[in-house]
Amino acid sequence: LGVIEGYTVKINKNSVGKQLQVFCQVSLKEHNLELLTVFEEEVVGLKEVDSCYHIAGNYDYLLLIRTQDMEEYENFLKYKLTTIPYIGNVQSSFVMSGIKEGV
Repeated sequence: LGVIEGYTVKINKNSVGKQLQVFCQVSLKEHNLELLTVFEEEVVGLKEVDSCYHIAGNYDYLLLIRTQDMEEYENFLKYKLTTIPYIGNVQSSFVMSGIKEGV
């Protein structure tokens, strides 16, 4: 009881024009509950963000971003992600191929 939490549909992102996958690490300039909440609320509303994780280490968040191409990712960074208050640093890593992907 309680093992299955729901059913989902897994969409092939390549078939809907989202070929570029980017792992984006974000650190905030300051750390307090209000700023964390503001960041999380803003990120949830961004359609390019496939997943968002609050992590420990050198960065505060790990985002999986899916866009059509590099130009769309650049526009996402310039006009959406970096407009969120108190972002201190963003590091992007581009996926070349998937070896094992989760469900």
